[in-house]
Amino acid sequence: MQPDTSSTLGAYSDEALIQRLPGFTNHYATVNGVRLHYVEGGSGPALICLPGWPQTWYSYHPIAAELARHYRVIIVDIRGMGSSEKPATGYDKKTMAQDIYALLRHLNIEKASLLGHDIGGMVASSFGFNYPQATEKLILADGAHPSEGMRQMPLLPAPGAFNDKMDGQQPYVWWMAFNQVKELPEQLLAGRFHYLLDYLFRYVMLDERQMSAFDREVYAAVYNQPENIRAANAWYQALNQDIADANTYERLTMPVLGIGSNVSFNYLQMSLPYMAENVEVVGILDSGHYMYEEKPAQVVDAVLRFLKHAG
Repeated sequence: MQPDTSSTLGAYSDEALIQRLPGFTNHYATVNGVRLHYVEGGSGPALICLPGWPQTWYSYHPIAAELARHYRVIIVDIRGMGSSEKPATGYDKKTMAQDIYALLRHLNIEKASLLGHDIGGMVASSFGFNYPQATEKLILADGAHPSEGMRQMPLLPAPGAFNDKMDGQQPYVWWMAFNQVKELPEQLLAGRFHYLLDYLFRYVMLDERQMSAFDREVYAAVYNQPENIRAANAWYQALNQDIADANTYERLTMPVLGIGSNVSFNYLQMSLPYMAENVEVVGILDSGHYMYEEKPAQVVDAVLRFLKHAG
């Protein structure tokens, strides 16, 4: 087990950050052989929230309080993220979904809805495939289960499509390949991760000002650590196994909502009907990939409407 580094993060530790989210508390649980950190607030039906790369549970802070007015909100640092453990293996999304299912059992929750962003959407999708009896509804924000289509992603950008902002029609996600490389990324980025964060937020957000300087420091403090870079990249290095697993699944039958930004709306419209029978896709086209920061009210409206009315 890796040592607890929260004490070295100061103002960016879980203990300090939770003070910015009144009504929420920090928790830890060892489930499925891995120690997970999660925060919890609110009451009502359970809503499990899973973050993506390169963020942590804190990425939900713009929407968590409003969701907690209606639901028991549990935001999990997935395996390899934040203060959760970073083992050498287990980063395929099926194993990560097992982590979440084991956490639900630990919390005596029989059935929950899941909201996943980015990599968190991949894990949420796998949870739906592997534990349909425990899945009430599934919400995928700019992230869905890896599929064969990923193998068609270009090594080179389309002519004229690689500029300061990601092209929503021809997105070029070069880090999908970079993160496949073992050991080199942590050597290059340890203590320097803010350079990648600043570039990424500028590239994939329409209004990068909505990712505050404080938020950037939160994520830099976490991902500056080599072990955290290594573990996060393992989510990407498991994609081939994820695709193989996807080929064994039947279509989902529970209600599924896709929330797509300007860079993912078209992809979700095309891909989700192959994945699930009962699908709705909404677009927040005036936002880039980090929708929780750019358009939190629109995200909350879409999530609450779906959870309350979709059947």
